[in-house]
Amino acid sequence: MAPPQHEFSVTPPAVGSARRARLLPAVGWALRLLPVTVILVVIVIGFLTPPEVHIGPLLAVAPALAGLTRGSARTPVWVGLAAAVAMLVLSSTGETKGDGEPFVTLLSIFLVTMTSWAGVQVRRRQDRTLEDVRSVAEAAQHVLLSPVARRIGPVRVGVRYRAAAAEARIGGDLYEVILTPYGVRAVVGDVRGKGLGAVQTAAAVLGAFREAAYEEPTLPGVVRRIAASMSRRLEENLEEFVTLVLVGFPPQEDPQRGEVHVVNCGHPSPMLLRAARAEMLEPPTAIPPLGIVDPDLFDIPVLTVPVRPGDRVLLYTDGIVEARDAHGVFYPLVDRAPDSMPGVEETLDRLEADVERHVGQPLEDDAAMLLLLYAPTLGGLYDPGPTARADARKV
Repeated sequence: MAPPQHEFSVTPPAVGSARRARLLPAVGWALRLLPVTVILVVIVIGFLTPPEVHIGPLLAVAPALAGLTRGSARTPVWVGLAAAVAMLVLSSTGETKGDGEPFVTLLSIFLVTMTSWAGVQVRRRQDRTLEDVRSVAEAAQHVLLSPVARRIGPVRVGVRYRAAAAEARIGGDLYEVILTPYGVRAVVGDVRGKGLGAVQTAAAVLGAFREAAYEEPTLPGVVRRIAASMSRRLEENLEEFVTLVLVGFPPQEDPQRGEVHVVNCGHPSPMLLRAARAEMLEPPTAIPPLGIVDPDLFDIPVLTVPVRPGDRVLLYTDGIVEARDAHGVFYPLVDRAPDSMPGVEETLDRLEADVERHVGQPLEDDAAMLLLLYAPTLGGLYDPGPTARADARKV
């Protein structure tokens, strides 16, 4: 029976991000109570100190602090009125200096309140604009980096992705896994640079891969198709290039003796995880990233590695291996990746949390991990499924 194609692997929040999310409500409540606390403290100190100590002007701090909260735009106004009432109370009890001080303090409270109210209005407009940008970015991400099925043919799949531009939630890293007439094929890549240009290039690469992977019988053919489709865009920006690695699990007569084919174009080498051991899948010959040299000018080597059920292939971008701690030490992925636990999600959860612990803060670069677990159906030949067979007839 063909595996379900409707269960998707999503990127859960990072461990540190979840911890920060739990702290945000407490911080928000503390900020909301701070202006009222300031008013009460000023009143208490005013009654406890001698008449020559004048702290009434400190009441103007309360509406300023109210502008820092995420509450209503009217919050600074209400806090300003409370501060003005407190000033009148202190003045009526003789805790202010002379007849002019209360008026000056009230004027200060009014000006600070209006300034704080205006600041809240500006921030709320900026928040609405940012929310619109986030919505557009999320929609673009679902189009560019569509959810990946948890199982595709004989392979279980897991993915983690973090964009350096946290507010945009999208960056220059790319990944895709699809089922083709030639088996399961996957790609992970990294576009030089960030921003909209990197996203556009990533979209071009993914579009070319999704088309070529169905039509080209070999991975070098897929690479050449991707390079050809990128040529027009690269002519517009000669400084742009893309590193990528392609892997393929071709159909096998004996699913218990599978193979994985690897083509690497200047990307960090993928890793084969077998039980508690890790093996770097280095390319036979190094070739440059796409966009530097036309791949038609040289042979593209293919690394073929036998795999057994339970073997995992980890693909990643340089945002993982170049993550540094406070002392500038790179994350030692080759030492931390091995684990006797064979699960896909468990492995990615462990690595993601470990990278964040190593860095101690949010990553400053795009980072993606794609884990492929070879898990063919026991006791039968590998069947690519009706969708892939239909595509094969079309080809």
